[in-house]
Amino acid sequence: MAGRPATFGIALSIILVWICSGPLFGFGDTWQLVINTGTTIVTFLMVFLIQHTQNVDSEAMQIKLDEVIRSSDGAHNALLDLEQLEEAELDAIRSKYQRLAERARADLRQGNIDTGSPATDGDDGALI
Repeated sequence: MAGRPATFGIALSIILVWICSGPLFGFGDTWQLVINTGTTIVTFLMVFLIQHTQNVDSEAMQIKLDEVIRSSDGAHNALLDLEQLEEAELDAIRSKYQRLAERARADLRQGNIDTGSPATDGDDGALI
């Protein structure tokens, strides 16, 4: 609900009421403190709400990518749930794909095609 236009409208209305109440309270320190405190609390809570939303979106994207890998012939199933690996393992796999990309670019420069499913490293194509 936080990202909906109605919520924005409510927040804007609160700000307008606060601004209009300024002359009533003499634009004093307490008047300013009310809006400062309110916006600080809302900002603090929104950080957690946004992080939660990003986590859910990221998890959904990972599941979708896992399904694409699982359903693709020739894909390495070892890449499923890859985000759970330690950084060193990810670096090792990434370096193998970087070498594969370098070979593909070299092939393109020589006029060859860069499609297919070549081994990622050595003769066996092992990832880990």
